[in-house]
Amino acid sequence: MSNIKILKVESVNDLMTFIKFPWKIYKDNPYWVPPLIYDKKKILDKKKNPFFEHADMELFLAIKNGELAGRIAAIKNDLHNQYHNDKVGFFGFFECIDDQEVANMLFDTAKDWLKSKGLSAMRGPANPSSNDEYGMLLEGFDDEPRLLMPYNPKYYLELCENYGFKKAKDLYAYKIVYEKVIQSDKLRRVAEVARERSKIRISELNLKDFKRELEKVKYVYNKAWAPNWGFVPMTEKEIDALAKDLKPLVEPSLVLFGEIDGQLIGFSLVMLDYNQIFKTMNGKLFPFGFIKLFTHRKKITWVRILTLGIIPEYQRRGLDSVFYWEIIQRCHKLGINYGEASWILEDNEMMNRGAEVLNGELYKKYRIYETPI
Repeated sequence: MSNIKILKVESVNDLMTFIKFPWKIYKDNPYWVPPLIYDKKKILDKKKNPFFEHADMELFLAIKNGELAGRIAAIKNDLHNQYHNDKVGFFGFFECIDDQEVANMLFDTAKDWLKSKGLSAMRGPANPSSNDEYGMLLEGFDDEPRLLMPYNPKYYLELCENYGFKKAKDLYAYKIVYEKVIQSDKLRRVAEVARERSKIRISELNLKDFKRELEKVKYVYNKAWAPNWGFVPMTEKEIDALAKDLKPLVEPSLVLFGEIDGQLIGFSLVMLDYNQIFKTMNGKLFPFGFIKLFTHRKKITWVRILTLGIIPEYQRRGLDSVFYWEIIQRCHKLGINYGEASWILEDNEMMNRGAEVLNGELYKKYRIYETPI
């Protein structure tokens, strides 16, 4: 029997070992995008990440025959359980060699920790929540991930399913191509009718009044997405922290607000796919990576539609079509003709229908797994 040990991450050196382990897994994978080490350190820092004001987490490493073989996080998200009135724990940041025994020990360790916290199910991967990188790639392995989307080897699915994980929910990603969108007479027609009927006014982000604009985002975000499966409201501090991270990278013309009769009714956030730049940085932001973010920006050929939300009382009026039409035209003006709409719950009929009206191609799927504890 092989010699496998599970170690708790306790020191700064342990944390760096945890963060850098993926380089071992993906060293020969042409599609993997190395994460920024600086960014991962900040996400995992319990003192700096406001997520940990309502959550707890323990990190573990697996050593097999003296060699690093895997990693996992066990996550207790109190805000999730308060919001949904359940006792679900999460696993995240999972990486592992192709070895079922190692994977089983990692999953068992996370499960035992969650059980000790009084939780009754383990769901994931969540890195560390549904407001961050979420899910395990199920289909679409021959393409690089877009910004803030996960990527993993195909054998991870077997490691999860052999352990006993079952599907909890699938998440969809659609490929949007400008030439196909403008061929959609239905989108054009619905957008024109909705715009005329509602007299909706679309405005873009005003960076000079960023604080006020952020308040508008907070208003729409927790109102529009509240009914969705697995949704966890972001706290004020979490939204502030995310906004601080994204502000230097944001393209103001792709952050849109919708108003009707002076009332804010919707919001969309579209980001340039900086993964195309991150891939060349090998995890290092300083000293030259930071410069690349701006000097190579015009070479980006994709965007990702991170969020598009209409508050409930204004839904099912075709207003999402107005946002989509604005987004596609604005991206084309920037010279970008490819986009990804992600992630979308498999049973979110309104959003899936919207992607289909765009002539979008369902080209990637992600899975959330769950097992009782």
